[in-house]
Amino acid sequence: MCIDLHVHSIYSDGTNTPEQLIHLASKAGLAAIALTDHDTVAGVEEMLYLGEEHNIKVISGVEISCMHKEVPVHILGYGIDHTNEEFLNWISHIQNARIERNKHIVENLQGIGIDVEFSELSQYSKVGQTGRPHIARLLVEKKVVTSMDQAFRQYLRRGASAWASRKVYSAEEAVTVIHRAGGLAVLAHPGTMNRSHAVQGNIIGELCGVGLDGVEMYYPSHTKKIIRRLKKIVQRYNLISTGGSDYHGGNHTGVFMAGWTERPCPPECLLEHLLAGLQRVKKNQSNAALLS
Repeated sequence: MCIDLHVHSIYSDGTNTPEQLIHLASKAGLAAIALTDHDTVAGVEEMLYLGEEHNIKVISGVEISCMHKEVPVHILGYGIDHTNEEFLNWISHIQNARIERNKHIVENLQGIGIDVEFSELSQYSKVGQTGRPHIARLLVEKKVVTSMDQAFRQYLRRGASAWASRKVYSAEEAVTVIHRAGGLAVLAHPGTMNRSHAVQGNIIGELCGVGLDGVEMYYPSHTKKIIRRLKKIVQRYNLISTGGSDYHGGNHTGVFMAGWTERPCPPECLLEHLLAGLQRVKKNQSNAALLS
């Protein structure tokens, strides 16, 4: 059986509800799934409940956008306590930064003569986090562009005419907070960080120095060559391997949940290593509590 440990819902920039994601996972025969919305855990409680109903193992998750030195990286947090107050307070600062960036992007679009209003985004993002994909959908709807890809290329990607930066935490901070919330920190899609294999390996090694627990080995754009190289890195640093589709529903065309494509699925054995790692985290936290 296969698993998919990287999917997004309407609570960030996906187009499926947690219920729809569970139904897709069930039809695909997946053994486990993880909801990893960007910078929010708003849909996790619902996902956990639905997983029990449909007999699918659900791992609580989140995807944190952060920086390592000058390199943008995404850290996946697995098995976190989604009710942890420290974590929720920390992540709220990221969410507020996203709101401010959205306002700046809309202002930049207005500055180049595009008729958009910040209030219009609410029709595309009724719950959870609003982000650039929602702005892209607005631009498509207004016929400013013909596709979301064009919206990003022309206006929303880094360096484009409406681009706006936002405050982000360091990868080290993200790893630390994920650990405090009882989770494991995994580097998302390492094969997309930099074209240089040496640079990728160096970044992973540096992140291991600040507590990284694993890497996302199986990913739609990871070739067999990349997977072989990541396996060597995993062995060298004694890391956990994970895998997922990065499914966003209709917002990322051509990307399907694991089990719905010809591409090899992340195998179920990865789940065993992840759960064993989470058990070690809980044991370490219990021992630390006894000693304090």
